[in-house]
Amino acid sequence: MLIHELKIIRQALLNEQEGYDFYTLAGNQVESQEAKEAFSQLAAEEQKHIEWLREMYKQLAANNPDGFDFSKIADPPAPGLYTKKNIGRESGSLAVSVFGIGVNMEKAAIDFYTAAAEQSQFPAAKRLYNNLIMWENQHLEKFLSEYESLKEDWWERQGFSPA
Repeated sequence: MLIHELKIIRQALLNEQEGYDFYTLAGNQVESQEAKEAFSQLAAEEQKHIEWLREMYKQLAANNPDGFDFSKIADPPAPGLYTKKNIGRESGSLAVSVFGIGVNMEKAAIDFYTAAAEQSQFPAAKRLYNNLIMWENQHLEKFLSEYESLKEDWWERQGFSPA
């Protein structure tokens, strides 16, 4: 069972690295300073997740499943980070694409961590996965709201509005 758990964490590490790379790339593509800072903060959150997962991996690999220090895990940041003002709308199709990809990434992360929590035999690992689900849910809610708004704006600019 330990090998299975370590495989889950390895995949989670890859998923979080992909998120980090995506938000870093998105931040490099936007023009506004607010958007750059918001994507930088998202990338930093993904980096924190990577650090937590690496620590859990080390503890499990050392056969110390309860040795993970949960005091390092903070609550998710305030929801104001993911607003139109902070992420930016300066290039409509880029913003729609970034938020659309973000929505899909967050949904996939939630599904992944939910399955991992259900399969895990280690209470500390389950608790970590559940904490990560909480973070990813917050991202998803904000991204989905912004995506829907941006999508409507984009359709209107393209002449696809029913009005």
